[in-house]
Amino acid sequence: MPDAFNTVPRTATVSRTTTETLITVTVTLDGKGKSSVNSGVFFLDHMLTNFSKHSGIDLSVECRGDLEVDDHHTVEDIAIVIGSAINEALGDKRGIQRYGWAIIPMDEALARCALDLGGRSYCAVKAEFKRPVIQGFSTEMVEHFFLSLSGTLKANIHLSILEGENTHHKIEALFKSFAYAMKAAVTVTGDEIPSTKGEL
Repeated sequence: MPDAFNTVPRTATVSRTTTETLITVTVTLDGKGKSSVNSGVFFLDHMLTNFSKHSGIDLSVECRGDLEVDDHHTVEDIAIVIGSAINEALGDKRGIQRYGWAIIPMDEALARCALDLGGRSYCAVKAEFKRPVIQGFSTEMVEHFFLSLSGTLKANIHLSILEGENTHHKIEALFKSFAYAMKAAVTVTGDEIPSTKGEL
């Protein structure tokens, strides 16, 4: 259910078709963390399912991509469409907390995320991975996923690994820290635009 301050359902469906990918994404910001993710990249599916569960944002992703080439176009374009869908669902961003941050452990790994839904795109990711690929997902695409998402979400996203050795643990901790930061940032806490400019 939407927050008490917000009577309009915050949901959006966005589709994108190119010669490389065919994608449809639906998000519901005031959801229950339910997801259906079919990207063709198994580890990305796992990460997006975790994002949905821990952010509370319902997420549906259907993608047909040119995986016979590699995973780049699929991962990049899904990030673009998810960012667009969340941005559309936010509307004029009236009453949202706007900022979110989280530090999340996963075994030996520790990840940090801080973000601002203030309407400007910027992304910084500080993370190194020993394994180049996990279940079809190129680890070099972690940074590119968040860079692509920040562009259409129109958000500042800062992510970093503070501790860790295991590649799976580090990437999952990053996605979960992003989830909890988003959960806070999209929360409706009032009825005003959270900016001295009067708009975001």
